[in-house]
Amino acid sequence: MGYIGKQPIVGNFQVCDAISVVNGQAAYTMQVNSTNVEPETAFHMLVSLNGILQKPGSSFTISGSTITFASNLVTNDVIDFIILLGDVLNIGAPSDGTVTTAKLADDAVTAAKATGFGKIAQVVSTTKTDTFSSSSTSLTDITGLSAAITPSASDSKVLVLVSINVAITAGDRFFALQLLRGSTAISLGAASSSRTNSSLFGVQGDYTGKTTNIHTKSIVFLDSPSTTSATTYKMQGKAQSDDSPSFVVNRSGGDADAVHGGRTASSITLLEVLA
Repeated sequence: MGYIGKQPIVGNFQVCDAISVVNGQAAYTMQVNSTNVEPETAFHMLVSLNGILQKPGSSFTISGSTITFASNLVTNDVIDFIILLGDVLNIGAPSDGTVTTAKLADDAVTAAKATGFGKIAQVVSTTKTDTFSSSSTSLTDITGLSAAITPSASDSKVLVLVSINVAITAGDRFFALQLLRGSTAISLGAASSSRTNSSLFGVQGDYTGKTTNIHTKSIVFLDSPSTTSATTYKMQGKAQSDDSPSFVVNRSGGDADAVHGGRTASSITLLEVLA
């Protein structure tokens, strides 16, 4: 193959001719078999002075066939050897599918380097094991059923997983549940006239044993908080009817002290998904 300019020396290791030091001189001509030679760069050669390998760029530089040391040499200095390494080729990027897991060192791939797919950066979870009760007809915070997360990047998403066990203290009544990020309601249905717009909705039918019923509800919602500040997710709930039944969590409506009076646990889990 033809080249414009100097042809690269590929894999041609050469030992330069011995160089006699001149007192007070820093620059010397490199030759092999009495012919001037030009290394590819200062990083393509090994230079030993007084038994010590020299660092390219700081201990010496090259220009064409001339090597210049960082300071003038003196009579007692000895240039032990100069070895030219030829042209160290750039192999470029490996072809797709050619790098196996065996070629990767342990812990070589960090979360910052692993891009192109969603990665879970952190998980925060709260489990509520005690009970909760409210007779308010307005959405009310369910104490103990919230979790806070601080995203590591503003473009991260937060996967919210909620599992909640609810009941009402009277039959033929409905309940509504709401998921919030801070004070903002999220995971909402489409509003339509007088219909209740909420994250979850349920009705407790009017039948025998109605107050022993417990409803298990769940939410899976991928949120985009667009922040790196601490962010709290929480649940609210309410029951609605003319006779103002109570909305309860982690127990049945009647809460009988018997085998049919169940007690349960609810939870909220947050997963940061990196972009």
